[in-house]
Amino acid sequence: MKRAAVRLGVAGGCACGLAVPYGAGYAQPAPAPAPAPAPATVSPESVVDITVDGAIRHPISPLIYGVNFGTTETLKDLRVAINRSGGDSASAYNWRIDARNAGKDWYYESVPCDPKAINDQFGPRFISLTRKGGAVPMISLSMLGWQAKLGPDRSRLASFAITKYGPQQENDSVGMFDAGNGFKPDGSPITDNDPHDAQTPSDAQSEQDRLRHLVKQFGADGVPYVILDNELSLWQLIHRDVHPIGLHADETAQKVIEYSKAVKAVSPKAKIVAPEEWGWQGYHYSGFDQQYAITHGLDHTPDREGMTAGMDYVPWLLTQWKAAGHPIDVFSLHFYPQEGEYSDSDKPEVQRARNRSTRDLWDPSYKDPSWINSVVALIPMMRQWVDQYYYPGTPIALTEYNWGGEHQMNGATTQADILGIFGREGLDIATRWGDLSPDMPVYKAIKLYRNYDDHGGAFGDISLQTHTPDPDEVSAFAAQHGADGAITLVVINKRLDAQAHVRISLSNLPDHGKVEAWQLVDNALTRKPDTSYTHATLTATLPQQSILLLVLPQPKPAKQGKKASGKRS
Repeated sequence: MKRAAVRLGVAGGCACGLAVPYGAGYAQPAPAPAPAPAPATVSPESVVDITVDGAIRHPISPLIYGVNFGTTETLKDLRVAINRSGGDSASAYNWRIDARNAGKDWYYESVPCDPKAINDQFGPRFISLTRKGGAVPMISLSMLGWQAKLGPDRSRLASFAITKYGPQQENDSVGMFDAGNGFKPDGSPITDNDPHDAQTPSDAQSEQDRLRHLVKQFGADGVPYVILDNELSLWQLIHRDVHPIGLHADETAQKVIEYSKAVKAVSPKAKIVAPEEWGWQGYHYSGFDQQYAITHGLDHTPDREGMTAGMDYVPWLLTQWKAAGHPIDVFSLHFYPQEGEYSDSDKPEVQRARNRSTRDLWDPSYKDPSWINSVVALIPMMRQWVDQYYYPGTPIALTEYNWGGEHQMNGATTQADILGIFGREGLDIATRWGDLSPDMPVYKAIKLYRNYDDHGGAFGDISLQTHTPDPDEVSAFAAQHGADGAITLVVINKRLDAQAHVRISLSNLPDHGKVEAWQLVDNALTRKPDTSYTHATLTATLPQQSILLLVLPQPKPAKQGKKASGKRS
């Protein structure tokens, strides 16, 4: 499994774009609008006032509705725009034998890929299933310098075999008993292993050959996005069997330049995505400095004090890449919240953390209360970094994120909040990490944005300015469809144990009309009776932990009659 959060090497939890057309899709027959029901008596102070201003707007990138390793059916049903192939195994994927090394995620085993898997993670089949699902593929190339190898008859190999290196703290008791975790029973790491045990050397030429084969098979447009590896500043943890020393900042910068040139030589139109760093410390410190800090602390780290002259690691990389020309086309990072949100926990304190921690994505007044202990404001920070240190307007991408609670309504309300934030804040690309299945509330939250009526009905593609008084309790997002003018509003009641009465005031938008409604509550996505609104005001009551989608279709202009000929009869 993917390890999403690492602090100084100690587990803290678990370790531009190409346009994609889509339509409004209001194909489902609807009953005639009913008069709006008289609202129940509610004290004014308990009403949540939401405002929407149609005059303040900007486009929403369809590529924010992306996933990692989506199946063809998932891509179709959720109308996913972009599908990413990445993660820790991508660093050690061997395209010549279709095998991967799982690194620290699974006992450093090299294993054959399964060509029958419906979400085949790597190789040409990933591109095929993605295109079949109507999405854009985003593949990862390996820069680790080592790749998986297999034994006779494509058998597994272990980097820390117990039969070779002796007893270890843990071993794979289900797949390969001989595979250890690389730590002796006393907790000390095994450091004298032979990296050739389960891997084989690789280089930029090999990955260029891989891309050349893909372009030959799918054409230049078939490989639109190429990611340069995964979380390089964690190689000394995730892939310590072959890369026990963390990368220096200049090594990372040069690797990206070298492999970018190799990609562009074969596929000049491919968009290069980097640096794919893992999280807060990966933004600020090189792999070498993170490893150094485990025993020496962060006060005086070698790369930061010398090589980058006090600059944060990732902004410094951008300056080096700009000096080298234009080696990356999309600036990408990963982010996972650090208060236990990325888990299955349904404890109230964790659920409340999910409700508030989406502020890490956008709010410059929110100080993260976890060990991060700082303002993150991730999307504005990324935009500021590319504008200041690279090329203004460079697309920014969040290619891994997950807030957990996937089988809870709390996770669904959080996911809906995140998608709304992505559109409002102008993120260019986002791909959610983690499995998805139709029975999951999180899946249905995504469907509410992308295919709520099973006929292509989706949230609008033009963001409208929306304000709510306390987004930790009730958040809201609005957008309009450029094609037919329909207005869509998503209202999210994050409260764990109380309903929410909302009053939505519209300005610079039609002041009356029909209202269609869909609601996700108790893991059921259903259509509610149609109503109407007047005086530019809508009211609704949302159950606890629920999501409401309101669609305000705009009437088509009346057809003009034939021009009179001027002749008298």
